[in-house]
Amino acid sequence: MLFYALIYNDESMYAEATPEESAAIFQAHGEFGQAARDAGVFAGGDGLQGTQSATTVRVRDGERMLTDGPFSETKEQLGGFYALECKDLDEALAWAAKIPEAKFGAVEVRPVIDYAALESAPSGAEATA
Repeated sequence: MLFYALIYNDESMYAEATPEESAAIFQAHGEFGQAARDAGVFAGGDGLQGTQSATTVRVRDGERMLTDGPFSETKEQLGGFYALECKDLDEALAWAAKIPEAKFGAVEVRPVIDYAALESAPSGAEATA
């Protein structure tokens, strides 16, 4: 099953981090990525630029509206993600707990929709990865 581990954290922490603190976080992500690759669960991932680079798109009554910044103002922002190919949710949660931001932010884990299975599922059923 494919899961996304969405990384949330207060992005001001990175702006205020010393070069040594930033290097330690990048090293921890490198170690996590290598461990996930070695275990065969790494299916992708990326970091995101800060919320100052975000643009939110909404369409209302056929009109496109653009807003600078993220959809909502919160203390923690989506900072990146890992795609993890795991046998089940328990394995995905175990890997998510190893992501550095799990110690000081939050990591949300969600299964990816298996659209092929959804098309063949009985009406009203939701397919998982």
